[in-house]
Amino acid sequence: MSWRDYDDYYPRYPKTKPKAVEGGIKAEARRGGAGRNWWAKRWIAVLESFDIGARIGRGRSYARQGQVLDVDVDREIVTAQVQGSRDRPYKIIIRVKAITPEQWSALAENLSSQAIFAAKLLAGEMPTDIETAFEQVGLSLFPTQHDDLETRCSCPDWSNPCKHIAAVYYVLGEEFDRDPFLIFRLRGMERESLVALLSASVSGDPGGEAASSRPEAASAQEPEEASEPLPTDPPTFWHHGQLGDDLLGEIVIPDTPAALPRRLGRFPFWRGKDPLLSSLEPIYRAASQRGMAAVLPEQDQTES
Repeated sequence: MSWRDYDDYYPRYPKTKPKAVEGGIKAEARRGGAGRNWWAKRWIAVLESFDIGARIGRGRSYARQGQVLDVDVDREIVTAQVQGSRDRPYKIIIRVKAITPEQWSALAENLSSQAIFAAKLLAGEMPTDIETAFEQVGLSLFPTQHDDLETRCSCPDWSNPCKHIAAVYYVLGEEFDRDPFLIFRLRGMERESLVALLSASVSGDPGGEAASSRPEAASAQEPEEASEPLPTDPPTFWHHGQLGDDLLGEIVIPDTPAALPRRLGRFPFWRGKDPLLSSLEPIYRAASQRGMAAVLPEQDQTES
């Protein structure tokens, strides 16, 4: 039995239920742990391998109940609040061991030497075998041992990590699904800086400046074609003749509601009772019907 399991068998404090809250960040309840993509699942798998006992399961329950009130992810540090059994939420701090700038430079050079890595990262995707590239320069994308994480919670539980910290772990795992570059931020590198570093390595620019952004490159670009000038005759300017019947093209209700929000992906740390897209779809359907009636009133009356 691990020492982390000791208070599961001999608790110092009576077991209590957390206070129910509204508007918390509710992790999705899915079998097999949190996360849809491999990097989110990998994050949770690494944390579960640290032998922190039953707290990881309790933290999962807290995350699914929406006990995590807020999470802020900054470079190398995560701050959060989790509602427990007391009136005041507990304050959580998670520090992740950073990768030095020199190590990032070596990593960027290694990543850019393999076209698939650079191409996917520049496109905002996480390559499936990127961990190998980290290992080749003596680094790791994810924490490899519990000492790589420094955690603190204001709760009275003497164990570290406690179930409140574990709940934040799970919420972070689901947020990594939405934005995998948060993992790089936790290791000390912002997305924009990483992309610039990769671009510089690919182009061979030691100054870290992409060729297209240099002044001489900008001046070498062909000038844009002049747009058609506005009419100088006032009546023509204000009235501009009759508009064609096909100006708006074919007007139909989209087969898929809320198509643009779907392309944008999940809202960061969503606090609603239902998923954002599930809440938006009925609104988009109703708006499509109202829009159709406004644009084609005669057709709407005929069909009704």
